[in-house]
Amino acid sequence: MKPLYWIGSSKRDLQALPEQVVDVFGYALFLAQTGEKHTQAKPLRGFGSAGVLEVCEDFAGNAYRAVYITEIANCVFVLHVFQKKSKTGIATPKPDMQLIEKRMRTAKQVAKDIKP
Repeated sequence: MKPLYWIGSSKRDLQALPEQVVDVFGYALFLAQTGEKHTQAKPLRGFGSAGVLEVCEDFAGNAYRAVYITEIANCVFVLHVFQKKSKTGIATPKPDMQLIEKRMRTAKQVAKDIKP
C-alpha cells in the first residue's frame, strides 16, 4: 500500500466538506494507495502526463474536487481539495490550478526526503 501525504491544507480542507463527499474522496484515495483508480478519477487537464488525477463529486447542488498525484516516489500526494465555485464552464479555476502547480512542486521536494 502506497503511503499517503497531505500537502498544504488539503487534509483540513477535506475534513471541512460534507460527510458524503469525504466518503467518496476517502475511498478514491484508498484505491489510489492500493494502485487502483476510482471510477470518478480522471487526469487533470493542463498537467500532461504528470499523473495528476482529479476526483469530482457533486452534492446538494455544489461541485467538489480532490486532486492528487500517484507518480512521485511511489506515494500518493493529496495536492488540493476544494469546492469548485467557477461561474463559467467546467474548467478548474485558474487560482486553483496555480495552487495545484505550487503544491506539486512541494510534493516533489517532500519526495526527495522520503526513504524507499
